[in-house]
Formats: sequence, C-alpha cells, structure tokens
Amino acid sequence: MSQLLLFIVVALVVGTIVFGVTVLLSGGDSGLTPVEPDGQSVPLPGDRPLGEDDIARTRFDTAWRGYRMAQVDQALQRAAYDIGYKGELIGVLEAEVAALREGRIEDADALRAAREAAIAPAQAAAGKPVAEEPAGEKEPEVAEAPPATADEEPAESR
Repeated sequence: MSQLLLFIVVALVVGTIVFGVTVLLSGGDSGLTPVEPDGQSVPLPGDRPLGEDDIARTRFDTAWRGYRMAQVDQALQRAAYDIGYKGELIGVLEAEVAALREGRIEDADALRAAREAAIAPAQAAAGKPVAEEPAGEKEPEVAEAPPATADEEPAESR
C-alpha cells in the first residue's frame, strides 16, 4: 500500500514539473486577462460628443442573466442620440456647401450661423471656450455669382 501512495506522489510531482516546464517554454497563458470586478461599470461620457474610444471603453455591470439592462439601454440611447446629432450636423454642412457652390451666400451664412449657435451651447456646457476668430483674420470672401443675363434663369429659381 505504501508503494502505491509513493507512486501517486511521484506521479504528481513529475506531472507538476512537466506542466511548469511547458508553461515556461510556451511563454505562459496569454489568453487570460484580468477581469474587472462587478460594480466597475464605465458609462459613456455625457459632456461631449462620443468618439470611437468611448464606445470601446464602455463597460457594464453584470447581472444574473448578463449585463444590467438599464445601463445597456442608457448607453444605446446615448449612442443613438449622438449618431442622430452628427447626422443632422452633416446634413447642415452639406446644405451649406451646396448653397456656397450655387452662389447663395445669404443662405450659407444663415446655415453657418445656425450651426455655430447649435454647437456653442454644447461647448459651453462642457466648459470649453467657444472658438472665435482672431481679431486680425477674417474668413475669405466668396465672390458673388455674376448677375443673370436675360437668357439665364436666376440661381434661386433653378
């Protein structure tokens, strides 16, 4: 009986040595990463527009059947709002560019003023100063379209 017990102990020691050498030669188990403990959620920022890194850093608390639904719903609503806001901003910028290309300077100026007014409260709430032009620099003037001749339609009626 003592020989069987000695054999089992020797087998365990040899197995442990073989396992240790294998781990040392293979460089360890890089597949395991430290897990953050529950309660360490990282929500999306609410004081500025979202960026790609914000989505990647977002973490949720775990619950019995997965993530806490309230946290996930809040993050999805925030991301949907930000995507919608950026979509509207792109639409306004495209309309401003189209107005400039068509020579409708007044329309482009009105769109630019509305865009800057919409961005200013968001920057003020985030504590960032609103970007103003330096006193010595002005935006380049866009030349107005030449007056329409009798054969051409005015740009507004096209």
